[in-house]
Amino acid sequence: MITGNLQQILSELPEHVRLVAVSKFHPEEAIEEAYRAGQRIFGESKVQEMTAKHEHLPKDIQWHFIGHLQTNKVKYIVPYVALIHSIDSRRLLEEVDKQAAKINRTVDCLLQMHIATEETKFGFSFDECREMLATGVWQQLTHTRLCGMMGMASLTDNAEQIEREFCSLHNFFTEVKQQWFAASNAFCELSMGMSHDYYQAIQAGSTLIRVGSNIFGERDYAAH
Repeated sequence: MITGNLQQILSELPEHVRLVAVSKFHPEEAIEEAYRAGQRIFGESKVQEMTAKHEHLPKDIQWHFIGHLQTNKVKYIVPYVALIHSIDSRRLLEEVDKQAAKINRTVDCLLQMHIATEETKFGFSFDECREMLATGVWQQLTHTRLCGMMGMASLTDNAEQIEREFCSLHNFFTEVKQQWFAASNAFCELSMGMSHDYYQAIQAGSTLIRVGSNIFGERDYAAH
């Protein structure tokens, strides 16, 4: 099932869009099946779980951290994480830089933007992000590289609202790219779209989609 689901999704993706297979709460056997089918990018949201999987699974897997990241957990993932999608404060960005500097590694990061109506979601507002970038502090950081933005649309059946939220993020991404990152080829990623809305996200300009249940089936939340 996993292999078939994965191949179906990959066959539909435009060339510029990469798939992050969201493997959180799924066993290593499921990841291994997806790996054998050719998938190399996997997304996790718990530091301890991702680190354990990293230790046991093939070393050419690119681990993307997509959940809320606490500053005291940063040091555990900095040695191997390929991309952190969820930088939601200047303090967190500075902590990633500090821990990465200790091992002389540069860590790629996305700024998480709050575009949904739910208050429970993390992330910068557009104004907060502008203020943070305007301080210039991020330009002094030597071991982090800002590569773009991530956002989650509201959990709703209202397709117009989802489209509006994704388009607002794409427009803001374009504004920030032009104002602060015009000379940076690295600032090119827009992580939008999950199992229920990735078609709309791609239409709105996503370059990374985060798909879990459409590949692995529903997760057993009760076990976690």
